[in-house]
Amino acid sequence: MDDKANPPKKAEAGRKDRLAEALRANLQKRKAQARSRRTGSADERPEGLPAAGKMHKD
Repeated sequence: MDDKANPPKKAEAGRKDRLAEALRANLQKRKAQARSRRTGSADERPEGLPAAGKMHKD
């Protein structure tokens, strides 16, 4: 009976290892994307949304 209990534990450990590796790869990819966006020139757009006009008090 113990022989049947060991493979699921090994499979679970392998799954956790694969998930951890996929998480690291995803994080590295996201960091690379952020770095590539950051290396471009700064936006020339004004900060925020344009105002619709002056606000009037009632």
